[in-house]
Amino acid sequence: MTTRPTGSTVPRRQLGRHLRELRMKARLTVRAAARRLEWSEPKLWRIETGQTSLRSLDAQAMCMIYGASPEMTEALMGLAKETKARGWWHAYGDVIPEHFDVYIGLEEAAARIDLYHGDVVPGLLQTEEYAREIIRTHVRDVDDDDLDRRVELRLERQVLLNRVTYPPSLRIALGESVLRRPVGGHGAMSRQLAHLIYVSELPNLEIRVVPFTAAAHPGLVTGPFNVLRFPLNGDGAETEPPTVYADGYTGSLYLDKPTEVQKYDDAFAEIWRASLDEQASRRLMADVAGSYEQQD
Repeated sequence: MTTRPTGSTVPRRQLGRHLRELRMKARLTVRAAARRLEWSEPKLWRIETGQTSLRSLDAQAMCMIYGASPEMTEALMGLAKETKARGWWHAYGDVIPEHFDVYIGLEEAAARIDLYHGDVVPGLLQTEEYAREIIRTHVRDVDDDDLDRRVELRLERQVLLNRVTYPPSLRIALGESVLRRPVGGHGAMSRQLAHLIYVSELPNLEIRVVPFTAAAHPGLVTGPFNVLRFPLNGDGAETEPPTVYADGYTGSLYLDKPTEVQKYDDAFAEIWRASLDEQASRRLMADVAGSYEQQD
């Protein structure tokens, strides 16, 4: 009888996804890679699908065979050390290098994302000016080159909003504070709100604003969070378990136990009910943008 791994599946799934991509870039079949590693094909398949943990030395061996860069090898070895954790909090600059963004892989693989942000525009919707100001505030003593790289990475992520093949469906609830806080100045904020109005017209994206007049709702205590769901396979089952992501000041929390995900699903449903509808949300964003333009 096979024992299911305990704890969060996120590190295993991410490690498997990256190793599978490296193998495919190296143009190796599962059979060829397994032969070179002296493993069975089922073992390699379990690793690539995130069903088993992996020693960091084994991850290093796979990276060597696949021709991975030293930076990627370091990141995946660090990620391998986390695959046996019971729960998972990815702390910046800890075992996994800070430059390796675990969340991006989940985001790119997701079929649907529900986001609640009460105070800051989500990274997927930020303009360059807004992103630069937020990153500069979050990462102290960042030099210009590193700041440029971080901003560029954040903007590159936004390609998935209107990618040709299977763009994710997004529901985004924003607290009214997001609109009212002039990040980067009045002009920058006016342009940020204009961008929000523009992307809200995309067929796969819906933005709603939770007004100050709304009654108490779960977002007041949950803080910002994203719930990610993944494509279904041919049998109608999810290819990966839903995952909750919460980004904190010192690290990122990933939850994928069904009871945890359900709590956040319920919280998002209440937040969504407390929000304005799409048209009213756009009108509010336009009104606030207009007030910024008058003050600029």
